[in-house]
Amino acid sequence: METLSQLFTILLATIKDVLPIMAIIFGFQLLVIRRPVPNLKRVLFGFVYVVIGLALFLLGLDKALFPIGRLMAQQLTDPSFIRGGAGGALHWGDYYWVYIFAFAIGASTTIAEPSLIAVALKANEVSGGAIGVLGLRLAVAFGVAIGISLGTWRIITGYPLHWFIIPGYIFVVIQTFFAPKLIVPLAYDSGGVTTSTVTVPLVAALGLGLASTVPGRSPLIDGFGLIAFASLFPMMTVMGYAQITEMLAARDKRRRECDDKLNEE
Repeated sequence: METLSQLFTILLATIKDVLPIMAIIFGFQLLVIRRPVPNLKRVLFGFVYVVIGLALFLLGLDKALFPIGRLMAQQLTDPSFIRGGAGGALHWGDYYWVYIFAFAIGASTTIAEPSLIAVALKANEVSGGAIGVLGLRLAVAFGVAIGISLGTWRIITGYPLHWFIIPGYIFVVIQTFFAPKLIVPLAYDSGGVTTSTVTVPLVAALGLGLASTVPGRSPLIDGFGLIAFASLFPMMTVMGYAQITEMLAARDKRRRECDDKLNEE
């Protein structure tokens, strides 16, 4: 009964959030474009599905993803788990299972991210197959995994967030000048599509859980920032993936040219 009451409350809140979107879309269609909404019945049913889906998703976050994220952080940072019951002060290197879990959860949630799949398919379609769907998804997933692992290390050590983010964006700007121009806009967009429906809830829960359980850390100061890492590092890995692919293609081309010259001689 409590779950149904909570679902109803979330449903009402979701309707309030979706109504402005509907008002803007229908307002522009009817008042600016001055044409009736095509397939009105289908569009209205679509909005109903969106409202129900968002409400169920938000309820699922509250009932499952946020609690499991906090629980995993508590279990992985429990001194009895880290040291097997042995005493003594903990070092940042003792939390290696946290880094491994962060890497694994970052990669797996990104691979399953619907927005990334959609962007990868469109990029493959627009580029005529030059940008591979799987290659792009793996490059982004690898970047998110590295970013979240580094972010958990930052939480455990307590270093300031800006020590990592500012140099990271400076590196991205420099890398932009050397990356293939075709991939740069896509690489920048890849940082945004990773922080969506699947990745954000688990990453946020992991960061807050870590900051709540690691001694001397504040959930407010240290718990946030993992999503910034998850947005930053995919830009690096996607541009790096394109640079490596370009270098390998150039090397193969030179090799073929050398073989052709030898055959002619």
